[in-house]
Amino acid sequence: MLLIEDDAAIRTSLTRGLRDRGHAVSSAPTALDGLRLAVEERPDLVVLDLGLPDMDGLDLLRMLRAVSRVPVIVATARDGDAEMVRLLDEGADDYVVKPFSAAQLDARIRAVLRRTGESRADSSVTVGGLRIDPRTREATLDGTPLDLSPREFDLLHYLAARAGEVITKRELLTHVWQIPYGGADKTVDVHLSWLRRKLGETSQEPRYLQTVRGVGVRLAAPA
Repeated sequence: MLLIEDDAAIRTSLTRGLRDRGHAVSSAPTALDGLRLAVEERPDLVVLDLGLPDMDGLDLLRMLRAVSRVPVIVATARDGDAEMVRLLDEGADDYVVKPFSAAQLDARIRAVLRRTGESRADSSVTVGGLRIDPRTREATLDGTPLDLSPREFDLLHYLAARAGEVITKRELLTHVWQIPYGGADKTVDVHLSWLRRKLGETSQEPRYLQTVRGVGVRLAAPA
């Protein structure tokens, strides 16, 4: 997840508290740094403070919504009903009023991730002749079932749900392997190689899995 908060003491305290509760946390002190990290890292959730030094948080929320569907929890000192309605109408998934503890924020985060995760997890994904159903954990290629290991299925589903996007190996380690820090790119390379074999392709002659050199991998329907 990504925490965008300009107050260094609050940022440090919340980051520590959320990490102690099992979250992988990146943080940014300004709106522009936060927007850059949101695009580069594709976090599973953003906690956004409205009172940022370089831009109003509401403007940043609009910018995030223009490029991403990532769940956003707004942290605000403004607690009027009209303000809350405006934030939700602008695309916030939830809000928390200052002051609050890491435990309170953690509860909000878990609730939002449950809601958004359930809505995404129930949907099958189709890319060209590929069909992936996360409910039954079955994947087919041109109607033929694919014999995938649990990790291969998770990797294929993650890529297919973001078809056409270039996904970095760091993102795959974080979201598929649940390794927010460290981890070896070789692990991803090996699983991509196994997945290519089961899709009937190679890195030299790709169909679905396309390597973007120096950046990552993209899954897309064959041309």
